[in-house]
Amino acid sequence: MKVVIVGSGNVAESLAQAVAEAKDLELVQVFARNEERGRKVAELAHTEWSNTELAEAELYLISVSDNAVQEVAQSLRFPENGVVAHTAGCCTLDTLAPHTHRAVFYPLQTFTAGRKVDFSKGYIFLEGATEHALKTVEEAAHRLTENVLPADSARRAVIHLSGVFACNFVNAMYANAAEILAKEGLPFDIVAPVIEETAKKAVEILNPALTQTGPARRGDTQTLKRHHEMLVNEERRQEIYDKISEDICERTKISKSC
Repeated sequence: MKVVIVGSGNVAESLAQAVAEAKDLELVQVFARNEERGRKVAELAHTEWSNTELAEAELYLISVSDNAVQEVAQSLRFPENGVVAHTAGCCTLDTLAPHTHRAVFYPLQTFTAGRKVDFSKGYIFLEGATEHALKTVEEAAHRLTENVLPADSARRAVIHLSGVFACNFVNAMYANAAEILAKEGLPFDIVAPVIEETAKKAVEILNPALTQTGPARRGDTQTLKRHHEMLVNEERRQEIYDKISEDICERTKISKSC
């Protein structure tokens, strides 16, 4: 199956490399307006780059920011029988209108420039406006992973929201921990083993509520108060600490005094 990646961001970079290496998929082009990034992504995926004319393909994966999907889709001319799919979690299928064979090809993963992603370990969620569109994205997705599931716009929005909590918010907490340590001249790798063990327990048990630890989980009001006072000059971080501690207390029903 011939595939064109439209875009040059982090998702496009990882997806282009995965498609290029997949059996029975042929990445024929990276189409991107940004020449520097477009050429870079194409080079990584060992394919051609263009910002003027789309190559002939069976599947076009629009991998751009959510707010640019509709503009990009409407600005390009795709073959009549070509399947046009976007990779966004919170964009609807109709964002690709008026293309007939439109679809959604949403990989739930975190993507960073310069890091290759093993798609076989993740999930890809699909939706299609026509039978031809759905069949095409299903065939492509199964070349990358066995974890392929249908998901309409409402379900994808829920999945995307859960990903923000599980990934983006968690990473923001890592950043807070790093800054707290840095103020005392301490390296972030001090907490690396804690991060690894916490994530390992969560994915092994598949019920994070059962693996919760810490002062809020124990109802240790003395420690909670001390931490609150330590953050007295950092109102934003103090508020985050208090709100999350309150959430843990309520979730585990340890103590209303938290």
